[in-house]
Amino acid sequence: MSRRQTKIWIKLLVLLFWLGVWTAASLAVHQELLIPSPLSVWRHLTAIVQGGDFLRIVSTSLLRVLSGFVCGCFFGVVLAVLCSLSSILDELLYPAVRTASAVPVTSFIILVMLWIPYTYVPVFISALLVTPVVFGNVRTGIMETDPHLLEVAQMYRFGKWKTLRYVYIPSVMPYFRSGALTALGLAWKAGIASEVLALPKNAIGSGMYYSKLYLETADLFAWTLVVVIFSFIFEKIMHVFMPVKKKPEEAK
Repeated sequence: MSRRQTKIWIKLLVLLFWLGVWTAASLAVHQELLIPSPLSVWRHLTAIVQGGDFLRIVSTSLLRVLSGFVCGCFFGVVLAVLCSLSSILDELLYPAVRTASAVPVTSFIILVMLWIPYTYVPVFISALLVTPVVFGNVRTGIMETDPHLLEVAQMYRFGKWKTLRYVYIPSVMPYFRSGALTALGLAWKAGIASEVLALPKNAIGSGMYYSKLYLETADLFAWTLVVVIFSFIFEKIMHVFMPVKKKPEEAK
């Protein structure tokens, strides 16, 4: 059995184990209102997927979250570059960005709901949580760029764009990738949490809220499963577009 097949079997066994734990907990409680069984959640998930609004709801939530993620990555990179160019700007912006990452997301959601239309709240909140993570990682990557490489670039009279392409970008890219992967998970959590509170039209979070409101626990589990599945899918897509470079000994 190859290593790849072994990993697949291990993952399947882990999945079966947690399904077993879930089933045992459901049987022990014996209350669908508290812990529905996996079979019940699967039935409700099938009903949700077969509903006429499912694709519109999911695609709209995806668009909101991904828009916030992209905006957050853009502003995080721009702010990190600006701070690396100016120490004064770094002193001004760094505390503000770090404070934004420390404030509870619920506080931001409630405040933003007073400022902008509810439809755009998940986009804004997702971007707000992504920006500090990307900013911190890119800023660290720029600061830890190998000075010897910069000396070599200067010795060979590299221009600004050439130095950026062959020195800074390769140095910063691993930091950006790590930050982007972490930020993607935060964007999902923040975006869906924003939808639960703001209740925009065509939203996964709105479906979760109404499931709770009408005590449809199985529907709540099903919507949560939808979020988890799409989170894994987009994480895999990120790995495809920004793969980790293996070390020589790992590539053998």
